[in-house]
Amino acid sequence: MTSSDEIFDTLVLPYLNHAVRMYEASYASVTDIEAGMVFGCGYAQGPLTLIDELGAATVRDALAKRYAESGDRLHQPAALLDRLATEGGTFAELGAGADAPRPTFKRDIAKVGVVGTGTMASGIAQVFAQSGYDVVYVGRSQEKLDGVVGYITKNLDRAIAKGKSTEDDKAAVLARLTGATERAALADVDIVVEAIAEDLDVKLELFRDLDGICKPGAILATTTSSLPVTQLGAATDRPADVIGMHFFNPAPVMKLVEVVTTPSTAADVDETVKALCAKVRKVAVSCGDRSGFIVNCLLFPYLNDAVLLAETGVDLEVIDTAIKEAAGFPMGPFELLDVVGNDVSLAIQKELHAEFKEPGFAPAATLEAKVAAGELGRKTKKGFHTY
Repeated sequence: MTSSDEIFDTLVLPYLNHAVRMYEASYASVTDIEAGMVFGCGYAQGPLTLIDELGAATVRDALAKRYAESGDRLHQPAALLDRLATEGGTFAELGAGADAPRPTFKRDIAKVGVVGTGTMASGIAQVFAQSGYDVVYVGRSQEKLDGVVGYITKNLDRAIAKGKSTEDDKAAVLARLTGATERAALADVDIVVEAIAEDLDVKLELFRDLDGICKPGAILATTTSSLPVTQLGAATDRPADVIGMHFFNPAPVMKLVEVVTTPSTAADVDETVKALCAKVRKVAVSCGDRSGFIVNCLLFPYLNDAVLLAETGVDLEVIDTAIKEAAGFPMGPFELLDVVGNDVSLAIQKELHAEFKEPGFAPAATLEAKVAAGELGRKTKKGFHTY
């Protein structure tokens, strides 16, 4: 029987090491890494805070032990972790005083466009409409447009039933929504957020189209979770206006938005989008344009490691229970994989493997097999667990 401590060391220590390396590479700040995992995953604390709590020396020594056994570079303690362990100091001290001033609108945002009619697009449309913005949402058919209204209505009715909203509020939100089947309806919006299929060619075609439709100065945002924002910007004649706004699902509930800038993104676009996030009561974190951004880059290797651990014969339920008890995570890795979808998880893990070229990021064989068998999780009633 593998103990909870062993499972914690196997799965959580590499996750902590990845987080240190992310900060060490100046990819994201202490504050943004912490906020990413707290608001993006529902963790009680972020990875760098957890290192401070455990002690840098304790984490370094446990990782060094794993590295000696595995030879996996991902287990080799990050240089910064070694320095903190040797010299003292904490990530709380490194992050102190680094908070940026409150962002302000550098461009006027009065009207918002949303492209897409799926769950993510519908949720984003609801977020903006609930915050007082007029929203034009574009879909392929009237039936798809009606689905957006249906989704938002259902959410609002649920809020009313819980006493968190009123019929008047609902009427006001729905009145701010305008559906259209032609992208030309986006000609006068101040920002477009696209949430269409996670397919680079499909998104490139959209951005080329938006470039010709949207007025000068309009911000073009993508909520992609894995595709290069830089390439989307390069498909337009206005790459300075292109940015990532990665909402988390379900958008009306999840607080986090990863704001992804490319080398071409204008500073006023970045600040305006952060101010917009605050206005719609979201927590914005800043990161550059590379696969996985903050949250997926830290989350999915941990999930993949859990599958690899299960392949050694450790029971899924034992792993799920140990992680919830020892790490305090809200869900065990296999519960979470089934919620996210094994197909989505595999696609993201493949992206990370391609981006970072780390052998330890290669997708677990069992994850590949689950997807090949159509066992994708809750949406197919069978994944790592049966529903």
